[in-house]
Amino acid sequence: MKTSLILTLVGPDRPGLVSAVSARASQCGANWMESRMAHLAGQFAGVVRLEADATAVDALEAALRGLEAEGLHVTVARGGARAVVEAGRACLELVGHDRPGIVREISTVLARHGVSIEALETACESASMSGEALFRAKAELALPAAADLGAIRADLEALANELMVDLVLGDTSGASRST
Repeated sequence: MKTSLILTLVGPDRPGLVSAVSARASQCGANWMESRMAHLAGQFAGVVRLEADATAVDALEAALRGLEAEGLHVTVARGGARAVVEAGRACLELVGHDRPGIVREISTVLARHGVSIEALETACESASMSGEALFRAKAELALPAAADLGAIRADLEALANELMVDLVLGDTSGASRST
């Protein structure tokens, strides 16, 4: 029987961090399933899902915790069964002038509709002409069985107008543009 382990990793960035994690996983017979990693403000930050035989999980956790001695903060959680039945998937893209609260306001609308954010990437960058700070976000969404994509879209469009951002919500059959 296989068990998933979800790791969060944070520490001062340096060459060899991914190699150190993958070596310990490999030594315990774990398979590297998926990951997201980034360099943020001089720190390495990562989320990794490993899969291992149930009999090897304790040894794998101990091996991974050994990375603490190398300055990498490691949190390990065992994966669980998915609680929500998905009806579909959607992608949300947003761009607008940066200001505090954009993620909170968008995520509040999504939560009200029971939508799960499966992946979220955000960045602030300079606008090409004005140099002002632009906020960009891209999210992969899992829609619950009872989801009303029209109602979700209407709520997001109203918020996009209020925030003065461009927002695109696309479902599996295509994309619809909102402003």
